This record gives sequence, structure tokens and C-alpha cells, in this order.
Amino acid sequence: MEKLLYTPEGVRDIYDNECKKRRKVLDKMHHVLSLYSYNDIETPTFEFFDIFNRDKGSAASNEMYKLFDRDNNTLVLRPDMTPSIARCVAKYYDSEELPIRLCYQGNTFFNTPNHQGKLNEITQLGAELINDDSSAADAEVISTVIDCFLASGIKEFQVEIGEVDFFKGILKEAKLDDETGNAIRDYIHNRNFFGLDSFLKELSLSDDIKEVLLSFDQLFGGIEMLEKAKGLVSNSISIEAIERLEKVYKALSYSGYEQYVSFDFSLLSRYEYYSGVVFRGYTYGTGDAVVKGGRYNNLLKQYGKDAPAIGFAFYIDDLMMAISRQKIEVSIDNSANIILYEIDKQEAAVKMATSLRKSGRKTQLIRMSKKKQVEDYIEYGKKNHFSGMFFLTSDTSVTVYDFVSEQEQTAQISDIVFCK
Repeated sequence: MEKLLYTPEGVRDIYDNECKKRRKVLDKMHHVLSLYSYNDIETPTFEFFDIFNRDKGSAASNEMYKLFDRDNNTLVLRPDMTPSIARCVAKYYDSEELPIRLCYQGNTFFNTPNHQGKLNEITQLGAELINDDSSAADAEVISTVIDCFLASGIKEFQVEIGEVDFFKGILKEAKLDDETGNAIRDYIHNRNFFGLDSFLKELSLSDDIKEVLLSFDQLFGGIEMLEKAKGLVSNSISIEAIERLEKVYKALSYSGYEQYVSFDFSLLSRYEYYSGVVFRGYTYGTGDAVVKGGRYNNLLKQYGKDAPAIGFAFYIDDLMMAISRQKIEVSIDNSANIILYEIDKQEAAVKMATSLRKSGRKTQLIRMSKKKQVEDYIEYGKKNHFSGMFFLTSDTSVTVYDFVSEQEQTAQISDIVFCK
């Protein structure tokens, strides 16, 4: 029986003020998405396995929670929100050619024991902008991320921006096969440049190609770094990638957001569907990015709609950890009151509670137990963050206990009901 009180490894309960603060932060961030005209969408928690298989660049098969329906179809708990959104867009917006803006909030699931100490069930809030392939769209999505950060209360953060096509242009110039290219990408993604150096020595590559690949550990910084990167490459794909980042930076400067962004060409996501601009947002108090995103122009065509897209996802568990460790105050509403009554005053108590609720005031109605004293309910109210308690002493009067000011007074029910 004791085992039933615990959660499985990799998941946890969220309750009390922690849950209230989490919802408050999510509401503020969701408000930002609504200001940018994103429309809410909800997708199923589990879908067919093929929606997320490796061919579509999502999670590896052994990282997913799998189950079977009555027809023996393989289903999975979604490990990633983006493929689900892509499926929906291909189904419900197949003929739409103008911009589609969708936002979501939901949980994703990873079945892996080596998830960098993270939970296996992760809450995400994110957005996707489809049918806009412009650098302006890239910049606006990054602006949305910055505004979400600010809305959460976090002021010190950095959004690092990379460009997958910069790396792909180098691979194409070097005429490397996919297997070799993926190995090089993994070395750079893991920042294992000693291993990369040894790996490159085994390949027949020009010194210029080796030099630029080994320079990825230095290709990060401000806008001036882009000029340095441009001097290392000569292929058109990589140069166009750099020029796109320059346009993105220029558009971000119009919002005054230059202070929040930097560039890093070593940002090469584990998700293979990213195809252009990629970015991650970091802040103090957590060891990993709290938001990840990028452009995925080739993903939707795998579901039947050939359309460009860019999006992002905040990892809410990491974000809340950062907020806590930075001691950022999240104001929550603990304005609820208790109405405590004895059985002979039930009618007056119910009418009082009904009036308070109709006026928008949070009220918990409790019939007093013969086994308890008023002091027990006062302790209960303070422990559960109520602002006060009304104890009916007659059908028209109450004793008011203010838990905030620690005061007690007598009042008429009519005065409380009609007082906002």
C-alpha cells in the first residue's frame, strides 16, 4: 500500500503554491503569445508511432513510451510537440498559403534513464509560425521568445542563435556522406573538439575545410563574429546563412532586443528536422537551455503539406527552477476565504457563500465538525494560504478572522456580502 503513495521514476507531483506559481507564469507567457496573434491548439497525448519515427527527425524509438491499441497499432506518448502540430497543419490547413500561427501547452514524454537528470515528463509551452519563410519571421519568433522571458519575470537571459545551413554548406562543399556528416555534427553539438580533431585527421579533406570545422568552438559571440565566420567560408550556402542572421539581427534591433541575443554556429540540434535558423535561450539557475527552437522547412512535407515553418518550446520545469533559484517573486492569488458554520446556520452560510461567489470572491464553505474547535480551522486556513475566515455566530453576523493582519472582529453578513 505504501508504494501507491509514490510516483514512478522520472515524474513528480506539483501542488500547493508551486502549482499556483507555475500556472501564473504560464498564463503570463500565454498572454504574450496571444498578443502576437497565436491561436491555441491541443493535440493528443498519444499518437501513432509513425508520427515521431526517426525518419522524421524526432526522437529515437528506444526513447519513446510505447503502447498498443485494440487493433495492435503501435502508439506512443508524444516525445515532441512539433511533429504533432505539423500533422494537424497538414490535415486542417492543407490549402492555406498565408501565415498560420499556432500555440500550445502540454506535456512530452521521454523514456530514457540518461536524460541529463531531467524528468521524463516535461511540460512545454510553445508556438509555431507556418507559411512564412522570411528572415522577418525568424526575428519575430525570437522576439516572441524574448517577450515570454520578460513576462515570466526573468530579466537576465541570453538567446543564442545559430544557422544549420552554415554547417550544411560546409559539408556539401566537402562532399561528405550523411554518416560522416552526422558524426561531425555530433562532435560539434557535444563540443568535443579534441575528438573532432582526431576524427578529421582520418578523413581526406582540404586544410581549409578542416580549419573551419575546428573553428566551430570559436564561432560564438556578438554580431562581429558573423564577419569572422564569413571570412572562413566560400560556399554560397554558408554565406547566405550568415547574411540571413545579419538580417535577423537588424530586425531584432528595431525592437531594441540586441542585448538579449548572441550567435553560436555550434548549435546543431539533436532533432534532424531543423533546416535553417536555430536558437536556444539560457538563464541563471539551470544547467541547460530553458527554450529551444528553430526553422524546419522540410518537416511538413512529410505529412503532405510543403510549407516553411519556424517555432519554439519553453521547458517549463527548467524555467520554474531558474525563477526559484533567482528568487524572482511570482505573485499568486491567495485571496480565498473560508465560511465556517454550525449545522443550525447552514441556510445563512450557503446564501452568504453564493452571494460572495457571484461577486467573484473565492469562497470555501465548511460545516464545522463537532470534533473540532474554531482554532483548528484557523490553523487549517493559515496552512492552506487562505486570506481569512468568516465564522457565523448568528444568521446575520459573523466573526471575521484576518489571517494576513492577524486581527479578529465582529461584522454583519450584509456588510461583507455587499463589500467588494
